[in-house]
Amino acid sequence: MTLYLALLYQPADQYFMQPGDMPAPGERGVSPEYREFMAEAGPAGVIKGGEALLPPETSTTITVAGGKGGDVVVTDGPYAEAKEVLGGYFLIEAADLDDAIKWAAKIPAAWDGGKVELRPVLELNKQN
Repeated sequence: MTLYLALLYQPADQYFMQPGDMPAPGERGVSPEYREFMAEAGPAGVIKGGEALLPPETSTTITVAGGKGGDVVVTDGPYAEAKEVLGGYFLIEAADLDDAIKWAAKIPAAWDGGKVELRPVLELNKQN
């Protein structure tokens, strides 16, 4: 089995959560379509992790000027302005890429105006 990171992108103007739309404590803020996907993929043992991300405006970008040990530069906001934003991720365990694609196609971001980028995970701490 291989792990794949499914990165969920949405058009910036259709991002599911806008500043000020934070869910109340104890509220998950997950759409019915995502709950349906998780209800199918969870019991199948496919999802190994995943979370939604707060809006890009809440991000902080860090760079180190001059290389290792240089000056740390902190900037409020995302690294780049983009038409699409990273909204969340799922860590999927699948037999192969075809199986991962099958599951990724069920994630609402893939069919609801966004995109899902699948990337194999290099498991650095995996014991053979």
